[in-house]
Amino acid sequence: MNIVFLTSFAQVNERLKDTIEVDSVPAFADPKYREDQFYATISYNIMQGKPAGYSQYSFSTGLSAGFLRDMPINKRRNHSVALGLGYSYSNIKHNLVVENMGGENVYHPVKEGSFDKNKLVLHYLEVPLELRWRNSDSISHKFWRIYAGFKVSYLLYDKAQYEPAEGGTVKIRKDNNINRIAYGAYISAGWNTWNLYAYYGLTPIYKDAILENGDKLKLQSLNLGLIFYIL
Repeated sequence: MNIVFLTSFAQVNERLKDTIEVDSVPAFADPKYREDQFYATISYNIMQGKPAGYSQYSFSTGLSAGFLRDMPINKRRNHSVALGLGYSYSNIKHNLVVENMGGENVYHPVKEGSFDKNKLVLHYLEVPLELRWRNSDSISHKFWRIYAGFKVSYLLYDKAQYEPAEGGTVKIRKDNNINRIAYGAYISAGWNTWNLYAYYGLTPIYKDAILENGDKLKLQSLNLGLIFYIL
């Protein structure tokens, strides 16, 4: 009788042990767990490589959104690489005027107050590649992250719009002096929803643009702002 009881107790104990072990398996062991697959950014575009007399006004907006395929590379799945596809929009408000004269685009800064509006609008298709570290799991979506990336952008559309104070509008589209393909590096870091974002354009916006004084235009983008990730 005692043998039967002990045998039954051992079987129950073994089953209980198995249940506890299964329930205590870390959430990060989920073989399908992925993180941060959609993203959106909002940033301020600060021009670098500014020529003499150049200045920005108001808020030069940078926006982007897209999808990143998260591909974990370790068992815990908190280290990964991610490859994606997205769209970005830049609205650079500055005093650099673009005008077409004799079939050639001419670039020159003008005094602030001499125009009502002057902006350069750029639309890009972008392909980002990220290296990712986070201390997340498949249950909690509140965690620290540091993501470093590199992206290639292809120019879809560009427009320079100048509205002088005396009236009228000058629009230049499809400027051949703008680089169609651009490269840049970026980093994002933060906790949960709020993540700081910084992007630096390694490729100048203009490739062959020459200012009136003969200097080459070497404007580059520095974007500082926030990035939001959605599973």
